[in-house]
Amino acid sequence: MTSSGMVDPRIFEQLQTKIDDDAEVRDQIRAITQTLERQGRNAQSVLSRAHSTPAANLGSVLVAAEASIKEEVESINKLAAISSNSPYYKYNGLWTRDVQNVVFSILFCGWLGGMSSYIKAEQGKLLTIEEIGAILNVPVNLKDRDAFHITIEEYLQSLITLIEELSRLAINSVTLGDYQRPLQISQFVKDLHAGFQILNLKNDSLRRRSDSIKYNVKKIEDIVYDLSLRNLVPKAGVEA
Repeated sequence: MTSSGMVDPRIFEQLQTKIDDDAEVRDQIRAITQTLERQGRNAQSVLSRAHSTPAANLGSVLVAAEASIKEEVESINKLAAISSNSPYYKYNGLWTRDVQNVVFSILFCGWLGGMSSYIKAEQGKLLTIEEIGAILNVPVNLKDRDAFHITIEEYLQSLITLIEELSRLAINSVTLGDYQRPLQISQFVKDLHAGFQILNLKNDSLRRRSDSIKYNVKKIEDIVYDLSLRNLVPKAGVEA
C-alpha cells in the first residue's frame, strides 16, 4: 500500500542520518575532551609544585610540566582534525573550557621559564596568542575560514586565570623566603591589568572575570607593601 500523504517519509530518513552523523561527531569530540580534562589535571598538578619549590630549583618541575603539556598538544591536534570538518561554532562549546586550561598551563609554564622545547625560555615572559598557536600547532583568531582555532576570548580567559595563579604564587614565594618574586609578579600583573583596561570587552563572562583583576592587583600590592614595611625588599634607589 502506497502512502497518499503529501509528506515524503524520506525527508525524515535523511534528517535521521544527519542526526546520527552529528551524534557521532559529538561522541568523538567528547572522547578527546575527556582525555584533555585528565591531561589538564595532570599538567596543573605538576605546575602546582611551583608554589612549594624555590625558583632556583624549578628545573625538574618545568621538565615534567612540558612533558604533560606535550600530551595535551597531541590531543589538541586530534581535536582540531575532527572538529575542522564541521562548523566551528556548532561544537566549540564542548571544548572551550578544556582549551582554556591548556592555554593557561602553557602561559604559566612559559612565565616560570619553561616551554624551552618550543620557544626561547625566559622567566617572566608573557606568551602571545600567536606563540600559543605555534606551540599547539593550530591557527588563532581565524577569520578567513571555518576551522578549529584558538580564540581571543579563550586566550584572555586564560590570562585572567594566570593572574589568579600568580597572585597565589606571590604569597607562597614569601613563605619560601623569596622576597623578590612578589615584586616581579606585582609589576607583571599591573602591566596585564593596564592592558585589559584598554580592551572594550563584549563578552559578558569575560568582562565580569576581568573585573576581578583589580582585586588580585590589590592583593599583590598588599604583599609588597608588607615586605617593604619589614625592610625585606630594597628601597627605590638603594642597592640590594
